[in-house]
Parts: sequence; C-alpha cells; structure tokens
Amino acid sequence: MVREVLVYPNKILKQKSEPVTEFNEELHTLLDDMYDTMVAKNGVGLAAIQIGVPKRVLVINIPIEEQDGAQPKENTIEVINPELIECNGKTKYQEGCLSVPGYYEDVERFADVKFRYYDRYGNVHETKTDDFLAIAIQHEYDHLEGKLFIERLSILKRKKFEKEWKKRQKKK
Repeated sequence: MVREVLVYPNKILKQKSEPVTEFNEELHTLLDDMYDTMVAKNGVGLAAIQIGVPKRVLVINIPIEEQDGAQPKENTIEVINPELIECNGKTKYQEGCLSVPGYYEDVERFADVKFRYYDRYGNVHETKTDDFLAIAIQHEYDHLEGKLFIERLSILKRKKFEKEWKKRQKKK
C-alpha cells in the first residue's frame, strides 16, 4: 500500500526513531508499504519516519540502469536498527529527498561505510559499501536521527534553500 510521504517542515521528520523490538507481521507490512511508497514516488530510499512511523527502519532500492531504471522488489535492501560501524573518506554527491521534493544539492558524505543491521526476520548482517549505496545509507540513516539532508548544507546554501522553499510554498 502506498502511504503519504511527510514533507518538510513537518515536525515529525525531526523526531528520532525508536529501535524495532519485534520482528513480526506488522513489521513486514511496514516494509512492504515502504517499498510500494518509495517506488510510487520515484525514490531510491525511504525511512519509516518519512511516512510517520518513528521506527528505525529504512529501505533502499537502487534503480538498474540497464533495465530502464527498474527497481525489482527482490533487490530491495531492508535495513532495521542500523548501526554505522566504520566510515572512511569523503565524497560529494547531489542528493534529493522525497520529503523535500524538487530540491537537489551537493552534500558531503563519507565515501565508504560499514554498517550492521537486521533484516525483516531478525537476522543480523554486516555490510561494507561505497559509491551510491554508501550515500543512500547515510542519507536514510540521517532520517532515523531526525535530520534532513538540507541540514548538512553550508549556512549560505541553507539560507538560499529556505528562501526558495518559502517562495515555492506561497505559489501552491
């Protein structure tokens, strides 16, 4: 089921998410709904807080360019209660966000990350990654901490964003 994505400046997005303690059917439904919502909204990642559920749950599905940007469900990475174990290097990448629609900006992140997480069945996994997946993990992890990518911008870029955002909201 596709759910509504909360949009900045909704205060719920600033809330820190709580750990998942039960790996049950309710969690499975949440994960399935998050995948449906992410794909329907043309996203590559989604944190549960973005649909108003303050749980430490995120999904990522990087489109396959060779298949016209397809995002098959079996390629979805379901991440529950993630912990960033190791972060190295620096990189910049132009990010966007379903909760800040239509706005894109370069954000500095770690180039590679090692993280531990649980899957929908409560099995623990440890993954080391770089490139776009490392960026996506960090972006969604920030959501679980109550942060949006715009908070990582310089003061100047942040002021520019706020001005543009207010203008756009008045036009609606």
